[in-house]
Amino acid sequence: MNKFVAINRIGCIPARTKLASVLSWAFLAPIGLGLLSPSSRADEGMFPISELERLQLQTKGLSLKPKEIFNPNEISLVDGICRVNGCTGSFVSNKGLIVTNHHCAFDAIQKVSTPEKDYLADGFVSKSQTEELPAAGYTVRITEQYEDVSNQVLSVVNDAMSASDRTKAIDKRRKELEKEAEAKNPGLRAEVAEMFTGKTYVLFLYTYLKDIRLVFAPPASVGAFGGETDNWEWPRHTGDFSFLRAYTAPDGSSAEYSPNNVPYQPKRFIQVNSKGVDEEDFVFILGYPGRTLRQRTASYFEFEQQIRLPEIVRYYSWQMREMEQAGAQDRSIALKHATRYKSLANVEKRSRGQLLGLTRTGIIEQRQQEEEKLRAFIDSDASLQKRYGGVLERIGDVYTEMTRSAKQEIALRELRTACRLFSFAFAIVDAVHERQKEDLDREPPYMDRNLPLTTKQLQLDVNQWLDSIDDPNEMTGWMKSTRLGDAAFALECLSKTPQQLASVSDPALKAMLQLYPEYLRLRELDKEREGKLNQLYGELQDVKQKFQADAFVPDANATLRLTYGRVRGYSPADAVVRTPISTLRGVLEKTTGVEPFVSPEAVLAKAKRKEYGPFVHPRLGDVPVAILYNTDTTGGNSGSPVLNNKGELVAVNFDRTFEATINDFAWNESYSRSIGVDVRYVLWITGIVYGADHLLQEMGL
Repeated sequence: MNKFVAINRIGCIPARTKLASVLSWAFLAPIGLGLLSPSSRADEGMFPISELERLQLQTKGLSLKPKEIFNPNEISLVDGICRVNGCTGSFVSNKGLIVTNHHCAFDAIQKVSTPEKDYLADGFVSKSQTEELPAAGYTVRITEQYEDVSNQVLSVVNDAMSASDRTKAIDKRRKELEKEAEAKNPGLRAEVAEMFTGKTYVLFLYTYLKDIRLVFAPPASVGAFGGETDNWEWPRHTGDFSFLRAYTAPDGSSAEYSPNNVPYQPKRFIQVNSKGVDEEDFVFILGYPGRTLRQRTASYFEFEQQIRLPEIVRYYSWQMREMEQAGAQDRSIALKHATRYKSLANVEKRSRGQLLGLTRTGIIEQRQQEEEKLRAFIDSDASLQKRYGGVLERIGDVYTEMTRSAKQEIALRELRTACRLFSFAFAIVDAVHERQKEDLDREPPYMDRNLPLTTKQLQLDVNQWLDSIDDPNEMTGWMKSTRLGDAAFALECLSKTPQQLASVSDPALKAMLQLYPEYLRLRELDKEREGKLNQLYGELQDVKQKFQADAFVPDANATLRLTYGRVRGYSPADAVVRTPISTLRGVLEKTTGVEPFVSPEAVLAKAKRKEYGPFVHPRLGDVPVAILYNTDTTGGNSGSPVLNNKGELVAVNFDRTFEATINDFAWNESYSRSIGVDVRYVLWITGIVYGADHLLQEMGL
């Protein structure tokens, strides 16, 4: 019997099997099946959806049964959730309409904006599907099937292997399984995800939709109101939402953009509830959170605090200052740098928040105390001492070794990413060398199954880089003499052999060819470290299972998860209380007419005339803008639906509070708060302010 759990695909309904028996071991075997009992589990957690039955959410306030959220044998709520590039989105109609964050759609908006048609500044409203604009470089990913493949992955490793060989063997086996799965399931994309470090692996199959279009975006003065000043802060008054639409070929298959394509018909869409929620209401989130690092040791957190995070803040701040100066007097330049600047600013502020959080919360000291107790437990038993003795010290040795050369390594990596020209040169040089290897031995971007997407992205990036140059005639040095700004030339270079590439007379390529051996050395070093740490963290999890009665859920890894909580305020400092709902009144109070607190005249006019429509909060007597809740989220949850106890959409998650930037490392009820734009503000802006009533009607309102 096929062990895959198959959810309806485009155009067919494959056979299904029950998931709980397949995945329970994958998620829980390393930590014990008592993990999720109400008596032992805190509210912290981004839970694999296979474990919903164990959460007993109906005792917490959920009206739905677990199988109404996820059911391997029927269509359920998770079928309305998708991943939009690095964010999450929700299908909110049966015509492929997706709501996600404005900052998730930002790159698409920026790419179609010009000084003459500045959709970032003015917003974009399509009156019909024919007016919708292609979102270049965007894909939508929908989870279809998955199964535990831990035994198959780990069958290729043994204790005699070096750390580097162990990493390579696991990587190759994961790629083999992905390739085999795609051959058996034409049209789907496969990915083997590591759930517990070095211990458990799950193979996911996804539908990838490649024709995504921009439908509606409010002006940036709504979608990014408050800018970087308010980013990671509460209260927020940001309408951080946009609408996209997914399309397929007429036969329902995934296809590149074509005017002949038709709107995608999701198996399920999320019903929007225009009444929203109030303080202390139960809410839950389904989404694709990025990577968390909560099971790491004190030595890892010390490395972050002392080395990596300060370096990231320093490099990103410098890049942002350069962009600010370049775009200060010219809107066209500012537009071209907008996406990159926004990304840098987000990471820079998050990193500062994490540094502050590591100091304020005492995570390192707490982890050190926990580890001392664990050492004592290991030392109390000779068999444990023989198997696990020194595991914490060996993990610490890896981070000590990394510390010695970290600043030089970070500088070299940042050179490759900060300088767009160098990133293109590296991609070309790396691809040419990797393509000389057997397919399964290559780095993933250059495998046959991935190369078309890699090539397409390179072409988009090159074109965007050339567009970002204000005046090509004023370029100097490498920028003036390189031909990498010519997408045709860049693609031609990809087809060459290493020997042929070395003979190309291009200064950027020649510089990268000189640096390339150093980047290869770093790659091998990373694989060696990864191999050591994966094995050591696997041992650490084993002994923690023996030591802890209340074990842990796996760190987030961009796979589908559920988290739950309540609409709730918090106290970030002595004598400071933050209530959990902001309103339109706050938009008016903050609006100064000076960036980043500029509001569109259309918003101000409707607000001053109190043209609220049906979107008024009954207790507050105003249109709610954003809500605060104590769910457990991280990066990747941007755009996730915030759902009420009936599974209806009441907000779109877009941020955390500054104190909660530490969520990647730890979660705490007292300071971990997430922020969503209230659905009533979404509907008020869309329908009443900008007149897109057809979208509200499409959503069944």
